[in-house]
Amino acid sequence: MQLGRVSLRKSIIPFIKKFYLATNFLVMGLLASCSSLEKWVGEDRNHREFQLRNVWVQQGSEKDNLGFRKVNRMMPLLLGKILLQGNSIDGLAAYDLENGNEMWRLPITNGIEGSAALHGKTLYLGALDGQFYSIQADKGKVNWTFPLQAEFLSEPLLQEGALYFLSGNNVVYALEASTGKQLWMYSRQDTSSLSIRGGSKPAFYKGQIFLGFSDGALVSLNAKNGSINWELQLNKGKKFRDVDATPIVDENLIYVSSYDDRLYCINADRGEIIWNLDGGGFNAVTLLNDKIFYPTTNGEIVALKKSTGEKLWTYKSNHGVATSIRLYKGFLLFGESQGGLVFLSPQTGLVRSEFYPGRGILATPQIDEANHQIYFISGEANIYAMEAKWDWPGWFPFLK
Repeated sequence: MQLGRVSLRKSIIPFIKKFYLATNFLVMGLLASCSSLEKWVGEDRNHREFQLRNVWVQQGSEKDNLGFRKVNRMMPLLLGKILLQGNSIDGLAAYDLENGNEMWRLPITNGIEGSAALHGKTLYLGALDGQFYSIQADKGKVNWTFPLQAEFLSEPLLQEGALYFLSGNNVVYALEASTGKQLWMYSRQDTSSLSIRGGSKPAFYKGQIFLGFSDGALVSLNAKNGSINWELQLNKGKKFRDVDATPIVDENLIYVSSYDDRLYCINADRGEIIWNLDGGGFNAVTLLNDKIFYPTTNGEIVALKKSTGEKLWTYKSNHGVATSIRLYKGFLLFGESQGGLVFLSPQTGLVRSEFYPGRGILATPQIDEANHQIYFISGEANIYAMEAKWDWPGWFPFLK
């Protein structure tokens, strides 16, 4: 019996050692494979595909537009499962995000061209009927209106319970957001007979309101009372002097363009020009780390060094002027006034994907990045819901 136990031990122990070694090699192999796979997934992004598909399309106006072509450039807004979209034909409507079905509609004479501000369930916007509205966004009911005596073509700013906006006749208003009560008003005269259709959205910084005017000036106003802190004449001698682009404030610097003039970097406290770049613009610039992406009025998008304005690359469109640029999943996203929806590489300026709805896009696209969705209104007032995402090809299904 004793000899039998020794023999059994001698035969089992080598087997256990071999099994242990084989198991270790297998585990190490799996770990190495996982590490290689993780490295491949993490670093070799080129194996993925950027997929773009149309989810739904809905006509924005209640009836077909049989008259002159209108300018539709209101950026859609999202409230929960609701998409809010105005058109320049007959008013405002809410749509179900999942299928595009209309949920409510608010008729407004001549429609809406400018963009809106959303705070909680309250929507603030101006319209082409000369009124400024506060609207219950979930129901489409009007809370209050304020008479402007002019068209509204820009976008309001909501800041610390006050609304700031520019009307079509170069008048700046500050209203109490809850009631529509006027807090102050600033009017600026423009003697020029030529002006671009549009208006600057105000920007807020350290108690100041910055915005541009059709006479080529950028003005800093006291947000409490509307008094002038400083004014700077940017465009002096060109045909269209308008400063319609929204000023973008970064730390103590303002980046803003004039229509057929230049892009300017300006000290926000003193109103002094730091640097400028030849080439006019209508829409706001977009900042990303140490870069500026600038859509110009001659159909270019220019990538610049933020500190100096030095050009890094230029993308030239053959389809009109770009909207303001959004950042989406590693791309520069924008619409073209006579083209489509474009996804551009921020490193090289090369096009990675495009979608053409017909009759161009004048409105800045809206993004729901968590759900991989993009929404916009086309020049024909059709509302599009697009799914845009990175995905793995069909031959690697376990990575999806």
